[in-house]
Amino acid sequence: MPERQDVTNDSGLPLKPVYRPADADGAQPDPGLYPFTRGIRKDMYRGRLWTMRQYAGFGTAEATNARFKFLLGAGQTGLSCAFDLPTQMGYDSDHPRAEGEVGKVGVAIDSLDDMHRLLDGIPLDRVTTSMTINSTASILLLLYQLVAEDQGVDAKRLGGTVQNDLLKEYIARGTYIYPPRPSMRIITDVFAYCNEHLPQWNTISISGYHIREAGSTAVQEIAFTLSNGIAYVQAALDAGLDVDEFAPRLSFFWNGHNNFFEEVAKFRASRRMWYRIMSERFGAKDEKSKLLRFHTQTGGSTLQAQQPEVNIVRVAVQAFAAVMGGTQSLHTNGFDEAIGLPTERAAKLALRTQQVIGHESGVADTVDPLAGSYFVEALTDQVEAEAWQYIDKIDGMGGSVAAIEAGYMQDEIEQAAYAYTKAIDDREKVIVGVNEYVDSEPEPVEVFPIDPELQRSQADRVRALKAERPEPDAVRAALADLEAAARGTQNLLVPMKEALRRRATLGEVSDVLRGVFGVYQPSR
Repeated sequence: MPERQDVTNDSGLPLKPVYRPADADGAQPDPGLYPFTRGIRKDMYRGRLWTMRQYAGFGTAEATNARFKFLLGAGQTGLSCAFDLPTQMGYDSDHPRAEGEVGKVGVAIDSLDDMHRLLDGIPLDRVTTSMTINSTASILLLLYQLVAEDQGVDAKRLGGTVQNDLLKEYIARGTYIYPPRPSMRIITDVFAYCNEHLPQWNTISISGYHIREAGSTAVQEIAFTLSNGIAYVQAALDAGLDVDEFAPRLSFFWNGHNNFFEEVAKFRASRRMWYRIMSERFGAKDEKSKLLRFHTQTGGSTLQAQQPEVNIVRVAVQAFAAVMGGTQSLHTNGFDEAIGLPTERAAKLALRTQQVIGHESGVADTVDPLAGSYFVEALTDQVEAEAWQYIDKIDGMGGSVAAIEAGYMQDEIEQAAYAYTKAIDDREKVIVGVNEYVDSEPEPVEVFPIDPELQRSQADRVRALKAERPEPDAVRAALADLEAAARGTQNLLVPMKEALRRRATLGEVSDVLRGVFGVYQPSR
């Protein structure tokens, strides 16, 4: 067969047939030294493996609690919680807009009582927890803190991450509630509150994952996400916070796709770029403020319903790229997630994938083993250069918020998604089992069951809570204090915590803020 010509990777970057020393831009400093291209710690996985943090959440709090305990028993080293759409959008389970969605794509959490059920028997002083929640992140964080206090755990000992990244919701995902500017206020209030009360908590997970899921390229993923990070840092500075007070608790969340070398280059380039942003743009002095710490999840959009067990291979390749790129924690998707929520079998196999990589592949024996590869070093430089071009354009538009309001990033992602899909349709890009190597008969797959009674029982539970609260006047007073804070300048989390402690629901708190801030309606 003739040699392929004009080969590009998934971001459209041209690739040479052979790379030589002249293609690599010199040797990079050792791991643990600026600009951290080779990793943020000098020993990386020789000291300890990445956190194996499997994402879980469905149905009731009790059902998800049982899955948490199953995963911890199987060797998982950190919790990661998914919430259902009503919880993400600030609606209680008895709200008409929650109909048909309660417990479907995550766990339903309406109140402090639900959070107690979710975390029952889990030692919060010994387990770190990541919560994938954005518009209602402040509420879920405070509920977590309240449960810890009831367990007798000092909030200063709590470790974990709350996603709390609203800008990517406007760009790619859509679970926003309030307009961008009041959302930025809530985010910086979380920064300030955690700095004082939960100093070990990661206050935001700036997410490229969902940008990639929406169809972006790898270059767009890091460019748009780092631009969002710039906006968050600037907003915190504008709110009067010192950069070295909050920046060490910032973290990032990347997607892992199938193009192995491009993904490794993306992870390496992103660390180098964030170091430069924090050093040169924001003048951070604390070295911890300049570290890009990140979690990776394998690519949900790459999973196929056709021949679903082939997804096991895809997930393994993606996970290996994340580890070779230096991730701090990792979630591996279940092979059946293109069909439904992961079954216990799929979730266990996904965790075992990480454990095989960590303990059997030799990847943890040396730090950044791909360093010095002519191809990897050249591709890292290439990805970085393309990403800076996007960031410069967004800066010229006035930053991420202005670019989102203008629809710029959304348009770029749509064009990239279209080009990728067209390449599959035209069979220029092979997807095994989809447009090549297709089976004539689909294979049967076990589908995770959803209890049809869940909606009714959870709605009944929240209605009973609202009717039977012992101090309804105190709840109303606490919600009035929250409204006054929203109309003023007080940190919102202080009165919000009191309202939640008195058994105000997630929906009631969100409705107060909706009444003050309004609801975002995109102009396009």
